[in-house]
Amino acid sequence: MTPPAQGNAVIRVESLFKAFGSLKVINDVNLNVNVGETLVVLCRSGTGKSVLLKLLIGLQQPDSGSIQMLGQEITQLAEKPLNEVRKKVGFVFQNAALYDSLTVAENVEFPLKYHTALTVGQRREQAMEILTRVGMQDSALMMPTELSGGMKRRVGLARALVLKPKIMLYDEPTAGLDPITSEEINELILKLQQEHAMSSIVVTHEMHSAQRISNHVAMLDQGSIVFDGNFSDMKNSDNKFVSLFIKNG
Repeated sequence: MTPPAQGNAVIRVESLFKAFGSLKVINDVNLNVNVGETLVVLCRSGTGKSVLLKLLIGLQQPDSGSIQMLGQEITQLAEKPLNEVRKKVGFVFQNAALYDSLTVAENVEFPLKYHTALTVGQRREQAMEILTRVGMQDSALMMPTELSGGMKRRVGLARALVLKPKIMLYDEPTAGLDPITSEEINELILKLQQEHAMSSIVVTHEMHSAQRISNHVAMLDQGSIVFDGNFSDMKNSDNKFVSLFIKNG
């Protein structure tokens, strides 16, 4: 992909540290994401990616370092102003994390019910608009148990989009999906970026997705960033971990 025009970073992470006991999970991490840019963080399973995402939305506190989201330092924010920032950040969980007792439409409406003053009719209208954008409008009355893995990911994406966030965070959005469905999810991520100048961080271990959707790539190993640049440069890196990851990716 062609990098977007450079501008002020909407996500800025500086000297971030997080440890659990003697285990350094996030070790001096620095990352920037500009308006309309998609950063893909490549890493192995169980190497700090979930902690990184939780830090970015304030579900965990770093031991030290800075996290600025949309110009606000979130590491010191009280719960109420932090929630205001969170409304501008969409989060797509790996397993979609849908409510099994709610229909597809009700799942998408859920954030609107608790974060807006819209009427029932207005909430349904917006939910259907978003479901149409992700190709799930015909499944609005279905229950999550009736959906395939790919369909659940689409509904999870719709729910994350319904508050019109400026930033999207994706946790392994194509993990466990067949190649065709994975490519459909990649296309949705690209579409959002191109149509709405949305800024995104995608955490994955899948090289094909990284190449398709990234403007730049960071590689995380044992809590540290061992590469940060474009995909072409990554393939020429002399870092042993990076080379091994590419070889087996």
